[in-house]
Parts: sequence; structure tokens; C-alpha cells
Amino acid sequence: MSDPRYTPLRERHEALGASFTDFGGWQMPVRYTSDLAEHHAVRQSAGIFDISHMAEFTVRGSGAADFLDYALAGRLSALAVGKAKYSLLLAESGGIIDDVIVYRLQDDDFLIISNAGNRDAVSAALAARTDGFDVTVHDVSDDYALIAVQGPNAEAILAATAAITDVSVPWAEQKYYAWASANHDGKPVLLARTGYTGEDGFELLVAADSAASLWDALLTAGEPQGLVPAGLAARDTLRLEAGMPLYGHELSLDTRPSQAGLGRVVVTAKERFVGKDALSAAADSSEASDAPVLVGLVAEGKRAGRAGYAVVDHDGSALGEITSGALSPTLGHPIAMAYVNPSSAEEGTAVFLDVRGTRIPATVTALPFYRRTK
Repeated sequence: MSDPRYTPLRERHEALGASFTDFGGWQMPVRYTSDLAEHHAVRQSAGIFDISHMAEFTVRGSGAADFLDYALAGRLSALAVGKAKYSLLLAESGGIIDDVIVYRLQDDDFLIISNAGNRDAVSAALAARTDGFDVTVHDVSDDYALIAVQGPNAEAILAATAAITDVSVPWAEQKYYAWASANHDGKPVLLARTGYTGEDGFELLVAADSAASLWDALLTAGEPQGLVPAGLAARDTLRLEAGMPLYGHELSLDTRPSQAGLGRVVVTAKERFVGKDALSAAADSSEASDAPVLVGLVAEGKRAGRAGYAVVDHDGSALGEITSGALSPTLGHPIAMAYVNPSSAEEGTAVFLDVRGTRIPATVTALPFYRRTK
């Protein structure tokens, strides 16, 4: 077994009293004070997250755009410089190797951010698809740290940070899923208006050796705005409320994009891309109509279904399985995402959650469970 990995912010987390947990081979802060306090801070003011465990890849060369159109499910050649796009890296089988965000830095220069646990799989898949393209792919994950500031006060916090450091970006003009160049301690920062909480917010990619000073500057500037450090526990309940999938739960090699409600991400009109033939064959087969689909579930009371718990009908017959579930801190009732039979996927369908032998009534609902007020 390999030794656990830590981000460049390990000492900061230890000084803040963080509890750690293993996540994709990394020791990551799971909480600093309490899960609920950190969750509510992000919904009401702001939270700061260390997400430096995420993996980063540069894709460069005159064939970079065409390569990404082939390697990923989306049409990345249509992405404008300065913008970002959510996409999927598919296997030949049509299953999902990972979900990623792609940033177009220049015409022939892209950045891909993928999930930590899939770093090796993404690296191998991208490398295997470069034949015939004028492109180079490099794993630069170890060179960078990634910090997220999420919440309704995020914009004000970034503006306040500019007053005590040399980070400077017109925050109010930056659009969602766009990025801008900034600086901190004389080093470049890629600042993107993206996130994984359902709130407004920013993600800052910075050189690993500048991460601690940027973290300190953000915390100092954000304290009057209610900014608090937040761990993986809050991040998980926040993304669940926002209906955002998590690889290994809602997404896997055994999942096709249409099952996960991500059919819109796949540009089937492209002449070719890895996984296209398998998706086309599945769409033309009876198997597709019977494949489980992802739905939201809401229940009454306080007992929440968890990943792996069964979804059943009134007779106890299996309808599917929960992939993520929690008692929603924001909404006050249990919520879950689950894969169920298509016949039970219609909004308003009554089902039951098998919570340790007790059947809890639940209702199929549209995702997301929570939308921020803009």
C-alpha cells in the first residue's frame, strides 16, 4: 500500500484543527468544526476548500482542439478562449472514465481538471488517444494547488483579497464557467468562476509553493464576510443538494451518460469520438430502455437513505439503489440520488427506501434539490 498523500496546505489544516480522511489516496480535511456549521456557512456566507487533490493535465499543440473533440464526449473545439466546459471522458464501451472540466487557455492550449481518484485512468486514456494528432499531453498535477471559495459572499471576498495582495481581476464582470488570469506573490493564478456546491464561487489554481500564502490571504480577507474553512463532509452534502454527480457514486465505467442525465453533454453529431459506436448501439437496443436511470428522492422525517441502500416498491420488490443520500442541512428533510428502473423514474412516483430494514416512504423528484437565489 502506498503512503498517504497530503496537499501543500497540510500544515494550515493541522493548525486549524482539521480531522482528516482518506480520499482517493489523499489525506484530506473532512471537517474543521462541524459538518453542519461548514455547510450552512457556504449557503449563507462562504466557505474555503482545499481541492488540491484534483488532477490537472495540459493539452497543447496545433491539433489540441481536434484531439479533444475525439478524446472527450463534447465539442471542445467550439469552446472560446477564456471559457470552461464540463465534459466526459468515455471508454470504448460508452461507460464513463471520468467527468472533467476543460479550460481553453489559448487557441492551441487547454487545461483539463479531473477527479483525484481517476488521475491514472485519465492520464492513460488521454495518452492512448493522441495518435494522429499534433498534440502533447502532460500531467502537471504535482505542480499546482487548487483552492475553492464558495458562497454568496465569494465575489466580495475575492475583491477584498485584491486589497491585501496583488491578485486583481474584475470579479463582477467574470461570467460563470469562465476564467481569468491573476497574480499572487508574483506568480500566475488561474481563477475560474466554477464550483461544486450549487453556490456562486471561484476556484483558484496556483503554483504549489504559493498555495499557503494565498490560502492565508483569502482567509484574512474573508473573515469579515463570514468565510470559514470547510471540509469534504460539507462539500458532499452541498453537492448532493445541488444534484451534482460524484464519480464512484453516480458515475462509473458501468454508467452511460444518458442514464446519469448527462446525455446533453455528448455531442452525437460529431463524426467520431471514443465511445460513440457503443452509445449508438445501446440507443438502438432494448437494453437502453430497461437500463436504470438517475433520479432524485425526497423523504419525510429524519432518517436518510445512504449509498447502497435499496429502493423498493410497496411489496418490497427492488426498484433500484441509492448512490448518495443525506439529511439535507438546508432543506431539513432526507434527500438521495438513486438509480431506479425507468418504470419508476417519473417525477411524483411513490417509492420506499429500505433504511436498515425499515421502509421509509419517498417520492421521486426532479434534480437539483436546491437552487440558489441569483
